[in-house]
Amino acid sequence: MDLLLSLLIGLSVYGAIQGIRMYRAEAQLPSDLAIALEVGSTRTSAVGSGIDRMGIRWAPAVLRMMGPKAVNKKRRQIDLAGNPGGLTIDRYAARRAVYGALGLAGAFSMVLQGQLVLALIMVLFAFFWVEVGIWSAIRIRKDHIERTLPDFLDVLAVVVSAGLGFRQALERVADKYEGPWADELRITLRQMDMGVSRRQAFEELRRRNDSEQVAMFVTALQQGEELGSPIVDTLIAIANDMRRTDAQAARRKAAKAVPKATFAVTTFLLPGTLILLTVGFVYGANVDLGFMGG
Repeated sequence: MDLLLSLLIGLSVYGAIQGIRMYRAEAQLPSDLAIALEVGSTRTSAVGSGIDRMGIRWAPAVLRMMGPKAVNKKRRQIDLAGNPGGLTIDRYAARRAVYGALGLAGAFSMVLQGQLVLALIMVLFAFFWVEVGIWSAIRIRKDHIERTLPDFLDVLAVVVSAGLGFRQALERVADKYEGPWADELRITLRQMDMGVSRRQAFEELRRRNDSEQVAMFVTALQQGEELGSPIVDTLIAIANDMRRTDAQAARRKAAKAVPKATFAVTTFLLPGTLILLTVGFVYGANVDLGFMGG
């Protein structure tokens, strides 16, 4: 543990020295990282900003080692996660560099002390700590959007039926919502304000979200526009289809949960109950078990 503590102190001192050098040298930060650091706690924590500054020097090297294909795939995952905490591909690479160095240094220290299990944990931390945060953000964001979308469409249908145009109704309803779906709609609306066609803006909305319900919404909206069907009827039909899809998914999850519950009962609960009953019976009957010891 003394060796590990020494390594961590050494890395901390080294990071502080590098931070001072970066400050004095006025190192040029990528534009997206500079913006994220300027807004401070509104997008990232103080710890996250410090880690980004420590690792940004090595971010280009990390991106080169990943290769263009892996970088594009990771950029896509960050988009699907909704850029949690202002995360960008450059900041991702910076954190990979810092966490990788800390994790591998800790793993080396654990190996020297013979703690192979802890060494494995430190290796996993080095390579997967940032990935776990992205995977979790993707799942949470997708679930939130799919829960919000049916109710949003119902409200949107009511506002459109009151006489507002689709564009104005979409903006008004989006202002009343918070969360990832409202953020996505605001991005779509800003794209249309900048001259992007409605069809292309909603295609970008579909691309940014790996969700069947979002794809269903965009497809039905475009088909209704092509066929000239009333937008209110289209929105209500989409919401009803999404609720049926959610109900079917819930039934599938329930059907999968029954075998798991049966397995848990037969493997753990039933034997444990039998052992408890047997021990209670033997103890209550004052049975002499001395013969078992010879």
